[in-house]
Amino acid sequence: MLDDATVQRATANLLSAPHPLGRAAAALPTTAGVYAWWAPPETLASFPGPVNTGDAGQRLLYLGKAGRLRSRVASNHLRDSGRSTLRRTLAGLLMPTESYRTTWTDRVVLVPEDEQRLTHWMRQHLTLTWSEHPDPVPLEKELISQLHPPLNVEGAEHGASRDGVKQARAFYYASAGPRPDK
Repeated sequence: MLDDATVQRATANLLSAPHPLGRAAAALPTTAGVYAWWAPPETLASFPGPVNTGDAGQRLLYLGKAGRLRSRVASNHLRDSGRSTLRRTLAGLLMPTESYRTTWTDRVVLVPEDEQRLTHWMRQHLTLTWSEHPDPVPLEKELISQLHPPLNVEGAEHGASRDGVKQARAFYYASAGPRPDK
């Protein structure tokens, strides 16, 4: 059971001034916890999230949990669309402007050069905060319900945000074409 102090501490950590991704990847602990992705209001402007209290020029986009924060961010979110809902969502949202391409492996992924381009885009536009916690699952659920990050389908407060995320994810999957026979 989460107590109010735990939720307040995690909220304060997530709402603190975000770190650029280069610094964050090196500073992230190897412990469990929750993390939040932030962007300036003009980045993905149709998905407005709460303002960061440590940097009013950043808006919350996405909140996640991890058993090991550093590897979740560095190995999944900054590298592999097959293992990151955030990357698949971003790719789907950005396909009309960035022309990302997908392919089938055992799942739909970006082609290797577009994985690199998306990582570059993320490093240019997104920042990160985190909070360590040994049991991040209930904490993530509580924080999503309180903060309403627009790229989390279950947290999207407005129907238009939720619909936009679902459409972007569907567009991402459809872009690879039908699943090849195995």
